Amino acid sequence: MTISEQQIQADLLGAGIISAGALMSLVAMVAICHIYAEQIQFAYELQDRVVLRTILYVVAIFSFPLMRFVRHVLVRLNQTSKTEKSAKSRYLFTISISMLACASIGLYGLLMYVLGDSFNTLYIFVGLSALAMFLYRPNKDEYLSIVRALEGLSNN
Repeated sequence: MTISEQQIQADLLGAGIISAGALMSLVAMVAICHIYAEQIQFAYELQDRVVLRTILYVVAIFSFPLMRFVRHVLVRLNQTSKTEKSAKSRYLFTISISMLACASIGLYGLLMYVLGDSFNTLYIFVGLSALAMFLYRPNKDEYLSIVRALEGLSNN
């Protein structure tokens, strides 16, 4: 059984919507910080903010290879798991987890802004989050590898 290009695009539409929603959450974070700047920001001690900001930068940097590893593991599990779920639902779960992990980096920026940091810190974390969303966006080849693997499992 071969899958048509139209069916592939239709199946990946949900994954694209999830990715777009994650990207829109970043836009919403920045908008909220601009609109409600005085109401949501409070002064946290500078030295504590510097330590926390440094820790969050390190976590953000290490989360990139960790996200790649998790994504690889999820795709492999999707290819080998013998559950009755379709390739589409399996891949949607993988994309959802990836986008949540990517969006969490943006939340670090929101946290630092609320604690009293400038917009620059917010923009840096949101930019890193957007980069992660770009790097780990839905991939047609990943989806096709899941479809092919499931076809192979069903033939056995």
